[in-house]
Amino acid sequence: MNPFRIDGPALISFSGGRTSGYMLHRIVEAHGGQLPDNVHVAFANTGKEREETLRFVHECGSRWGVKINWLEWRRDGFEQVGFNSASRDGEPFRALIDWKQRLPNSFERWCTEFLKVKTMFAFARSIGFPDGSYAEVIGLRNDEGHRILKSMDNAKFVKRKGVPVPRDPARRVSFPLAKAKIVKMDVMRFWLGPTGAFPSDDLPQGFDLGLAPWEGNCDLCFLKGKGIRKRLIRDNPSVTEWWKEREIEQAGFFDKRDLVSDLVQDVLSSPSLFDDFDTDEFDAECGLVCA
Repeated sequence: MNPFRIDGPALISFSGGRTSGYMLHRIVEAHGGQLPDNVHVAFANTGKEREETLRFVHECGSRWGVKINWLEWRRDGFEQVGFNSASRDGEPFRALIDWKQRLPNSFERWCTEFLKVKTMFAFARSIGFPDGSYAEVIGLRNDEGHRILKSMDNAKFVKRKGVPVPRDPARRVSFPLAKAKIVKMDVMRFWLGPTGAFPSDDLPQGFDLGLAPWEGNCDLCFLKGKGIRKRLIRDNPSVTEWWKEREIEQAGFFDKRDLVSDLVQDVLSSPSLFDDFDTDEFDAECGLVCA
């Protein structure tokens, strides 16, 4: 059986990265160019996605004739937006922080929980999908086995005061990329040609995300390693302003290892030095690493 033929009801989680874009293409292709009526695609925008990500999501939908539901978290559920009306200055993320009155961090990753996962759930309920009645189609590859196991565990259990409690009903999760034995290089070659290297003048699909693999969709996610974040700050110093403002407002930190202002000072003290980092250090698209 073709792992990319999805039996509905199903909700395809589109993070806006190359991997989930590849998965969506294969699913549409497997269905002859048109998704079944009970298979929906959703992209949850936090307001801190890169502009390249927003353009990429829009291109995938328009070029492939797929309706991608653009969602943003609201305290009462979600709001459906589009490419032009999508938040671009972290408005949903800031509203969530103001409501929580503290910052998410590597131990409390509720930014993804609310801005991505709960927003997707709210959308599913709005279209008549009761909890546990539909498949959540997630773009994790065969070389991301540990993330798949974690996702499967999260589908069965929810933590209450740190204690895992069985979900009732359990979530149904599907990983077509893993079933098809797709790995990172398969995805990169699909978008960037035979070498799979970025940047590339050879774009087999006619378009691409346009981001280096280590940049990620979220412009300065605190789960990225220190070396990556310092490189991002050197490349685009203005990216820090939103994150610094939130740390000041909440008198807290996103990453207990380093305040964003400390990273800025590190970069200013060594403006021409680029730190070493593992390009696979943060190879999960936002919404997958901690969903």
